[in-house]
Amino acid sequence: MHRRKSMKKQAFIEQDAVDRILCQWARERPDLDVSPMGIIGRISRIERLLDPRLVSVFRKFGLERWSFDVLASLRRSGPPYELTPTQLFSSLMLTSGAITYRIDEMVKKGFVMRTPDPEDRRGQRIRLTDLGQETLDAALAAHVMNESRILEHLSVEERTHLSSLLRQLLLGLEPSPISSRPTEE
Repeated sequence: MHRRKSMKKQAFIEQDAVDRILCQWARERPDLDVSPMGIIGRISRIERLLDPRLVSVFRKFGLERWSFDVLASLRRSGPPYELTPTQLFSSLMLTSGAITYRIDEMVKKGFVMRTPDPEDRRGQRIRLTDLGQETLDAALAAHVMNESRILEHLSVEERTHLSSLLRQLLLGLEPSPISSRPTEE
């Protein structure tokens, strides 16, 4: 495992693959400020490296990343652990067609069930089953332990700082939810 060395202990910081790419671009195109590539490139590489580490834990529980996300959305919603398909696809940023397919798959596995929507006679709600909740709760504990292992080389302060910076980036990229916009009086 590569660890970043403290500046007090060592006079250099290990280079990663993105540093090498930036050096190449600096040599080939010194007229361009390629520093944004460092941030975006690292985020992209981290995602590609994280995905198999996350998926391997989910698969131990018969889940894929998307099915974990659906179950987690239902579980986080609180009792009775149900949402409309629209609420689900909105929270997961999926199309209605994609969420319909995924719900069908999860119904087959017994993780969720469809129930009539008491507020809309034509609608339905997706409800977490006991099996879905048990599976999600076990997978969630393993997932959090896995994420802790992934981040173990960062100090608490570094994790806090990184989380804050990523929040700022995400807030600048995501559309603002209507509910969080201030109302005019």
